Parts: sequence; C-alpha cells; structure tokens
Amino acid sequence: MVARAGAGAGPAVVFLHGGGPGASGWSNWRLALEALGDRYDCIAPDYVGYGESTHPEPPPTDMRVWTRMRLDQVIGMLDALEIERAHLVGNSLGGALTLHLLMEAPERFERAVLMGTAGGPSSDRPSQELIRMVTFYSDPSPEALGRLYSWFVHDPDDFDGDLDQIAQDRFAMTMRDDVRRSYVAQFSGPSQLTLPDSALRRIQHPILLVHGRDDMINPVSDSYHFLKVLPNAQLYVFGRCGHWTQLEYPQRFNHLVDEFLRGAL
Repeated sequence: MVARAGAGAGPAVVFLHGGGPGASGWSNWRLALEALGDRYDCIAPDYVGYGESTHPEPPPTDMRVWTRMRLDQVIGMLDALEIERAHLVGNSLGGALTLHLLMEAPERFERAVLMGTAGGPSSDRPSQELIRMVTFYSDPSPEALGRLYSWFVHDPDDFDGDLDQIAQDRFAMTMRDDVRRSYVAQFSGPSQLTLPDSALRRIQHPILLVHGRDDMINPVSDSYHFLKVLPNAQLYVFGRCGHWTQLEYPQRFNHLVDEFLRGAL
C-alpha cells in the first residue's frame, strides 16, 4: 500500500512512517501529503509488516532482517515508479531507516528530514514509554492504545485532535492477525537500528533534524547527538511538543520541510 499525493507535481519525497501500533504511511503523513502535494510528488508507503503491506509468514524475529526487507522495499518502489532520486522524510523508526538508506544507497537520495528519529544513543536505555509501545500487545485494548498515543504528544488537552477517536479508528487495524503477528515478531529480538558514529560521519547529504523538546519516546538528546556526528546537519527543536511533531504542529512542520527541501534553510 502506497499513499501518494501530487504525482508529477515536483521533486519526489518519500515519507517513512513510525513504528507504533497502528502506524501506516497514510496515518502518519496524511496532513503532510495534503499540504505538500501541490509542490512535490509525495509518496508514503506502508512498510513490510505494517498496514496493507506484505506480512511474511513466518515472520522474522530479528529487526535486522525487517530492516533489510524495508530498505529493499523502498529502493524497489523507487525503481518501479521510475524515480531516480528522491528526498526522504522519516519519523521515528522511519528516521532510522532514512539513515540506513543514505548510507547504503547515497546516490538515490538528495535531502533528508529526520523527525524524532530512532536509533540514537537512548536505544541502549529505552524509556518506559517506548517499552510500553513495543510491548503493546501484552494487553491490547482501545483504551491502552489511547493511553499510548497520549504519551506521543506534549499535552493531550492541548492537542488539536481526539486521541481516543484516533485510537478507536486505528484499533481494528492493530488487531488484524497479520498486523499483530508482524509487530510482535519484529520487537521480540535484537533491535539493531543504531548505526555506528563512523558510518554516520560519512553521510554527506544535507539533513534537517526535527525534534519535540518533550518527546517521551525518543528523547531530544538523541538529535543533539546526531547533530554532532552528521557532517551536514542542522537541528530545529519544537518547544511544548512530544513525538508527533507532524500532528502537533502540522503547519509549522510542513512549512519547515518545504523550506528545507527547497534549499531555503
């Protein structure tokens, strides 16, 4: 499944979604696709193991295997769409995949935005909120999904949306047998998302790091680390913002992405 807006409108931008239960290309990036589809060819796939994409049976239990399948999936998608080069925008798990893509196929990509990206130093000491996310299926319910989503934002009372309704809308997808099987399998073994600093220092692409100051899933300190080691990176921190920058501050986020991809930042 690939959500797409603005085919042929401008440079291609691949949006890579996060790794929470119920995540998909459309659910993570709907507002960005709607805002940027008049200027860019916006493409947001569901990863292998998420949403309407392929669900291997039996599923691998090593994140390295899932990562390899997803990297091949993105490159294969670009080949199928006859897109030679694209920008990347990655959220959380999608940020980690973005870094892997920049390292493995640098010639296929131009600029990259990493939002609340995973794979930083905190991977060795995950937050309780992140642990609850990856073990969601130990006790799944719409209420538990709503509580989890409340940790993705700075202040649920200030969030311009209904987190309980979002949880209700996504819960049926999370409880599909294939979706549940893939999710449990990918987080049952080694994570192995982190790239060594020696690899990060070789990535020459212009990179915009975007992070919520109050992110409880992947702390903002991870982006400060990436800022130190990525040669051509800059960082923008949103105050009073959690893990869902693209949903908490959609207008500002989409404007920032547009400015950066145009080379105005």
